[in-house]
Amino acid sequence: MSKMSSLLGFFVGLVLVGVVASSKFEELYQPAWALDHFIHDGELIKLKLDNYSGAGFGSKSKYMFGKVSIQLKLVEGDSAGTVTAFYMSSEGPNHNEFDFEFLGNTTGEPYSVQTNVYVNGVGNREQRLDLWFDPTKDFHTYSIFWNQRQVVFLVDETPIRVHTNLEHKGIPFPKDQAMGVYSSIWNADDWATQGGRVKTDWSHAPFVATYKDFTIDACECPVGVSSSSVAPENAKRCSSSEDKKYWWDEPTMSELNVHQSHQLMWVRANHMVYDYCTDTARFPVTPAECVHHRH
Repeated sequence: MSKMSSLLGFFVGLVLVGVVASSKFEELYQPAWALDHFIHDGELIKLKLDNYSGAGFGSKSKYMFGKVSIQLKLVEGDSAGTVTAFYMSSEGPNHNEFDFEFLGNTTGEPYSVQTNVYVNGVGNREQRLDLWFDPTKDFHTYSIFWNQRQVVFLVDETPIRVHTNLEHKGIPFPKDQAMGVYSSIWNADDWATQGGRVKTDWSHAPFVATYKDFTIDACECPVGVSSSSVAPENAKRCSSSEDKKYWWDEPTMSELNVHQSHQLMWVRANHMVYDYCTDTARFPVTPAECVHHRH
């Protein structure tokens, strides 16, 4: 028992070193645009899309390494043409970005989630899957975990995508820019549903995405200074050293465990509907990271 207590104390100590952990919207985020389409309903936040505007919010701070999560209930009914996004991004033309994009569909058709990873301003790394539940009926948790070894996208703690650090193969990895956390809803009927063939039916507006339980457990970085000038300092202060330990740098966080690996294989085998790595029309030469990724 004493050993367990000491281990627990050690873990709690790790979590508390230099991280932000919260679940209140107003402590972490602020509305970003279209305030009249932003609804604060008790513990719930709602973003509304109609034929005048969408809406969005963003974090007050930027972060480097850790985990961000939201609980989200997507637009019900006929949501064709709409996109609800949850993502992290740095600033500038050479930005890094991790995207969840939820692509609406006609009533009765499955909702698709598209993920993408930008490194130094270059994206085109789309993967798309159909979720194994109806995301419009209840809240589900969507998370992004990020450290110097990997980026992991999770749905209800099940990993659906891993982007591994392959710098030893000469492939850039997003580890030097602090990122803000954002979400938005907008009309994307030029591409979102069946490649743009199904348009938004505005008679169903307003389209509403509902959020709760906002959690950021990550290393907070200063805002208002150019990212290039403070990148080395941020990377250093957000990494473990002899006098401080961060939970995301623990050896167990450097790769998926066996159970998570099996979960990811199950997702890919049963729910993946598009993977840029296998799109030979777009990429006649297989992208380098696809050659070396184990997943």
